[in-house]
Amino acid sequence: MTATPTSSRTRSRLAAAAASLAIAGAIGVGALTTGTAPVMAEAVSVQAPQVPGFADLVEKVSPAVVSVQVKAKVQPASDEGGLPFDAPDFFQDNPQLKRFFKEFRGGPNGQRFQHRENPNRQPRPVAQGSGFFISEDGYIVTNNHVVDGGSAFTIVTTDGKEFDAKLVGTDQRTDLAVLKVDAKDQKFTYVEFADDSKVRVGDWVVAVGNPFGLGGTVTSGIVSARGRDIGAGPYDDFIQIDAPVNRGNSGGPTFNQSGQVVGINTAIFSPSGGSVGIAFDIPASTAKQVVEVLMKGGTVERGWLGVEIQPVTADIAESLGLKTEKGALVSGAQDDSPAKKAGIVAGDVITQVDGKDVATTKELARLIGAYQPGKSVDVTVWRGGKAETIKVDLGKLPNGDKMASAGKPSEPSGTNSLADLGLTVTKSEDGKGVVVTDVDPDSDAADRGIQPGDVITAVNAQEVAGASDISAAMKEAQKSGRKQVLVQISREDTNRFVTLPVAKG
Repeated sequence: MTATPTSSRTRSRLAAAAASLAIAGAIGVGALTTGTAPVMAEAVSVQAPQVPGFADLVEKVSPAVVSVQVKAKVQPASDEGGLPFDAPDFFQDNPQLKRFFKEFRGGPNGQRFQHRENPNRQPRPVAQGSGFFISEDGYIVTNNHVVDGGSAFTIVTTDGKEFDAKLVGTDQRTDLAVLKVDAKDQKFTYVEFADDSKVRVGDWVVAVGNPFGLGGTVTSGIVSARGRDIGAGPYDDFIQIDAPVNRGNSGGPTFNQSGQVVGINTAIFSPSGGSVGIAFDIPASTAKQVVEVLMKGGTVERGWLGVEIQPVTADIAESLGLKTEKGALVSGAQDDSPAKKAGIVAGDVITQVDGKDVATTKELARLIGAYQPGKSVDVTVWRGGKAETIKVDLGKLPNGDKMASAGKPSEPSGTNSLADLGLTVTKSEDGKGVVVTDVDPDSDAADRGIQPGDVITAVNAQEVAGASDISAAMKEAQKSGRKQVLVQISREDTNRFVTLPVAKG
């Protein structure tokens, strides 16, 4: 049978297709049998500079940091709520601090622990804090508020070992305490204090402690500020850091990158109760000085000048002819105080102590407190438009605060008007100063807080006995080109100063 052209072409196409399939199959079988891997893309890898970490630092210092467990005497629970456990006195006595600064000591969640063997037995509170060794023979630094009220103390190291400790000494004013572990044939890893004068805002720091009783915990941050005054006391000079710290970090160290202690965690700013990145450290310089005394079993004694002081404002500086708003204005010298015996009087502005500048009232308190009682110091004051130096033999800071006696105002007898000042005054019965009997509510005097019953005792350091003395002092200030006068006020046995404009408006 003869094939047609169409069928021949069809057979040719089928043969070609079959050959193509055979070739493809051979190639596929060859790929499987030879074991050649398919080509894959490489994983992402970025060659970038590595940020230095703190692992080496932490490895070295961690053995020196301990947890401090404090067994306290049982105290009745308060129905008023407030801060966890027993906050320091300066927190409890200050409503603003009590609201914003949360003392951060205690066990997990701040709970009190129940005696397991006898659930009906009175619970024995246990608090958790932090501390660190400063000597190989077992001296430990922590906060006073961590150990305050404690009856027994246990130290737990990073490797879980427990040691009984005894309380060597405390200093409430700086919130510092020293414990001692007596362990035979045991040498502890310890750290040393840094020179915090070299600490700068922005420096890296590492905080190590025992937050919420969790044990050794490390956080990092920077120095946020220096010289912070949080209203804790006359010696406020805190270092502010942003390394997260919480309850239980109290007494723990903050390290610089050299492994030295730059500060001791003592307080946090916390509207919520947890860390918000604002914590405060006792500076190493303060701690070192106090700890050295406590280690010797002594008590910290501070110098005492015995003056009531207030800040120098721009108006006060102008009224006294001072070029800057620095110094501490003396509003009164306390009875039988070193200042009064040396001749320091109300109206003096203390600008230096032994050649060291006094910028603020807090700085004066710190400078004087750093001296030992009996120390003779040169106090420079601004008086009558010039600087004078007075030698003062410092006394011992008393336990309680002394107030200067200024004499309470007597009943008025006859009045005089000082219309330009918005005041009506009368002579006091003892002839010392004038008693304010009325204050114009729209006057500068009212704006400055002067009230009926106040006694004006001096104007620009000149004693006054009547309204004419006040007017004369105003005219003298005006002739000198001053816009303000400094008025000394006595109220409820306390002296203070206010400024008033020389002329109304």
